[in-house]
Amino acid sequence: MRKKIVVRDMFQNYTYYLTEPEGKNFHKDFKPNLTPKEMLELGSFGGLYMTDGGKEFPKSWFTKAKLSPDKKRYKDLNYFGLNASQPLSVWREKGWIHKDDPRGWFQWYCRYYMGRRHEDDERQIKRWEAYKRHAAQVVKNCRRKDYSCRPKQRQSLIHWAYDARKL
Repeated sequence: MRKKIVVRDMFQNYTYYLTEPEGKNFHKDFKPNLTPKEMLELGSFGGLYMTDGGKEFPKSWFTKAKLSPDKKRYKDLNYFGLNASQPLSVWREKGWIHKDDPRGWFQWYCRYYMGRRHEDDERQIKRWEAYKRHAAQVVKNCRRKDYSCRPKQRQSLIHWAYDARKL
């Protein structure tokens, strides 16, 4: 299987290939418990993410997605109703952005989920694994499903494909 994907949006002109089936054959250490579709439906990134990139990914991802109607961030679109994101400019300053995924980790994850395998996979998977500490902190410090406990941390976990509703 090898499918060519051509991206032409406000961030890039980019071509890549899908070499794995969608949602399958992940690295053994990479076990997210939310799909990109679920993340968009739950409310992530203030609805600001992917407002112009829908052609690259399946239409089904967007049927129930909570997206900004006017390309502004709305914390109320997030599952926990608050902002838990840093601006993309901060991610760039810290060197967390790979040139092939200029929107950051979630763009990488969407493409990985679709079947792209890339030189940046190992680094991104390590970043995802490091984020697990936030789930452990919620479990340690909060009663199960007490969403008033650490809501910002819970929202940020959703941004990293962890289902914080289950903690």
